Amino acid sequence: MNRKRMTLVAGALAATAAVGYAQLGGYTQADLTKTDTGRTLLQVIGDLNRYYLYPVDQQKLLRGAINGAIGSLNDEFTYYSEPANNAIDTQNLNGEFGGIGVTLVAANADGTGGKIDNVYKGGAAASAGVQIGDVFVKIGDTEVLTSKLDEIVRLVRGKEGTTINVTFARDGKPYTVKMERRKVTIVSVEQNVLPGNIGYIALNTFYNEKASQQFRAAVADMKKKGVQKLILDLRDNGGGLLNAGVDVADQFLQSGNIVSLRDRSGRTEVYGKATRSPADYTGKLVVLVNKNSASASEVVSGALQDTKRATIVGEQTFGKGVAQIPVDTVDGGKVAIVNSEWLTPLGRQIHKKGITPDVVVKDTRYTVPLNFTGGGLEPNARVTLTVDGKPITVTADKDGKFSYTGEAKRPAHSTTQGEATLDQQGDAILKKALDLLK
Repeated sequence: MNRKRMTLVAGALAATAAVGYAQLGGYTQADLTKTDTGRTLLQVIGDLNRYYLYPVDQQKLLRGAINGAIGSLNDEFTYYSEPANNAIDTQNLNGEFGGIGVTLVAANADGTGGKIDNVYKGGAAASAGVQIGDVFVKIGDTEVLTSKLDEIVRLVRGKEGTTINVTFARDGKPYTVKMERRKVTIVSVEQNVLPGNIGYIALNTFYNEKASQQFRAAVADMKKKGVQKLILDLRDNGGGLLNAGVDVADQFLQSGNIVSLRDRSGRTEVYGKATRSPADYTGKLVVLVNKNSASASEVVSGALQDTKRATIVGEQTFGKGVAQIPVDTVDGGKVAIVNSEWLTPLGRQIHKKGITPDVVVKDTRYTVPLNFTGGGLEPNARVTLTVDGKPITVTADKDGKFSYTGEAKRPAHSTTQGEATLDQQGDAILKKALDLLK
């Protein structure tokens, strides 16, 4: 078992996570010709190349076969990551790359395009005057208004010291800046100290080899400041490296099991045990979770709940109770194969169930954006609706249909990496945690 790279990833991260290798027991190319189905696969590929009217993209054809084979398992956590995506994923895992110092979200309702979600101080984008909300229009000579977000990321990142020209749109008006890529270090931990000397640490992902080191430093900082009441925020943390999850839980526990793995034969093995250390935090602890807290986040919250070490506050968690193990594929990609399920210290299975908080509170940091659709208009006709005194105008398409999706409320983030920005009144889960600690 590769303890360093055993992964537990869910949510958005699963789209690019690099994990797994199929347990095919020595399956070879010759085995493919031993069955009618195997021979049919080879026949279909050959006949497509022989008869299809249009040129066949061999890479796309064969990768389609790979994804089809994996898709037949109907398991969202078993998947293939192509070489280009895997290169970005490797950078994320290493926690460093050449870039412009921003975070992105999709610009369009269908998940395409890219929009600036945050600009970090000291980065190339900040120096160039790029602002939150700016939309990517072109990167170099490539138009990216409807590109996939991972494609935009690939184009923006590059070797440190190289230059990049990017055209953004701000309030519909384009502008172009030239930037020199700088070293970007992913900071997965944010912290702050609230009134009453209540400490707050948010861990945004376990999919960063620097996450454990950063978290340990944050805990040490809290102890140095004399914090005896601490909030650990795992909301929207989709998981990552299992050993990082074990390491985080271990900093709050002095003994006992943290997590066990069970394979398809039913054999169960303890993966992580807690050990007593002078660096451990022993004060009061509240853990925040929501519906996007998954896998390694659930390992931590499950262990702390089972041992009654912490009070869990928030929403029912995602419910990813399976683990993947990573291996490279010969084309430079990776493939994820679920190879075990994990259990809490009390033997609980949380897959497709999640962890029920001790105190259930709805996450109020997000709101459902205003959206509407309609039809029956003339092509290109305009219609205006007034919502809360604000006019909203949309234009019908060639079929007379129209739609609108408003801006979703998102939590604020500090432009200084590692610094947490908190809304003590509008964030209901955080407010409940503070009440419990006070």
